[in-house]
Amino acid sequence: MKHTLVEKIFARNVGHEVKPGDIITVNVDWCMVDDIMAKFCIHKFEEMGFTKVFDPDKICLIYDHFVPATQTDDTIAFHAGDAFAEKYGLTHVHRTDGICHQLMTEAGYVKPGDIAFGTDSHTVTYGCVGAFSTGIGYTEMASILGTGQVWVRVPESIKVVVDGVLPENVTSKDVILRIIGDLTASGATYQSIEFTGTTIDAMSVASRMTMSNMAVECGAKNGIFIPDEKTCEYCGIPYDDSIKELRPDEGATYSRVLHYQAEELVPVMACPSLVDNIHPVSEIKGVKVDEVFLGSCTNGRLEDLHMVANMLKGKKKAPFVQFIVTPASREVYKAAMDDGTMEILSNAGAIITTPGCGLCCGRAGGVLTDGEVVISTSNRNFLGRMGTSKVQIYLASPIMAAKAVIAGEITDEEV
Repeated sequence: MKHTLVEKIFARNVGHEVKPGDIITVNVDWCMVDDIMAKFCIHKFEEMGFTKVFDPDKICLIYDHFVPATQTDDTIAFHAGDAFAEKYGLTHVHRTDGICHQLMTEAGYVKPGDIAFGTDSHTVTYGCVGAFSTGIGYTEMASILGTGQVWVRVPESIKVVVDGVLPENVTSKDVILRIIGDLTASGATYQSIEFTGTTIDAMSVASRMTMSNMAVECGAKNGIFIPDEKTCEYCGIPYDDSIKELRPDEGATYSRVLHYQAEELVPVMACPSLVDNIHPVSEIKGVKVDEVFLGSCTNGRLEDLHMVANMLKGKKKAPFVQFIVTPASREVYKAAMDDGTMEILSNAGAIITTPGCGLCCGRAGGVLTDGEVVISTSNRNFLGRMGTSKVQIYLASPIMAAKAVIAGEITDEEV
């Protein structure tokens, strides 16, 4: 029987062949609890009668959505998490280090072939290193904390092939937005999206993270890449036979196969207020912009900051545009300071904030009001996510965001 990448990962974990639709119980390699869900997970964990966690070295507790606290109730999550970590001996607690999905691979936790779960839908991000990862609710997470296991239905897989060289100003963000537009917001529900092709092979791990991160926006259970030399260098592990085996078989069965030629792709945006409402930037240029947000677990990495800084060097933001930059992690922040990127962004007029989720989840400075327009490099443009329900949110690549910063409007032209 020929297998997809996800089927191989599950088979390795359970010790026998699997096929789509099988119900299996997997041993969890990593679980991540964020500050939003911490107190709920803890309550359920205690309600279930557990007296110890399955392995304190395989649990990450990360404060990112509420950092720094903007409401008094936010601090309750921190106190609850700290008490739990101390009581059960958790060894991986991040309080001000950045966004959970950035840290789970950046800090060296999730590796190729791992199975990971987190209390946030964008846990799918770790597919960038060839892991199966997905978001779950706090009741399921409480059970994993106590047992180290969870049942899973093996998903079908969608194969996405992208070949060729991306045109100038087209990034992996444009690629995944185009895919979401074609699949629609529910087109990959409970399926694994397997990304492959020469364009994908040429991408950095950071660019792949952008795509795996947004796989959930079309309903996918996870979005995954075949691990290669770049993956192993990023993870700090050898590219050995155990990693080389983590690839789909020729002739594996897919529910659907999508083919894209990179040279035919153009800059796009997700227009208000649906992630699959995708339009070429050339069709919507001229829309006036009140704010631009560069950051999130989708596009808050050093590569993204470099794209914007390269365009803003020696330039200033439009006078009426508020430009907010939120690095995905403390490591990204430090690297951007060391190489002069932050100086360029600051000189251009950026407001640079603490690493974390920031404006993406509407819990930090920068929220907008009725009728205002924001260009965001994040992953969701739902009604009310960044302010009132009448805020217009456009999702864009860092390059298109930078153009809007300078022009004060949506544009794909030179600025």
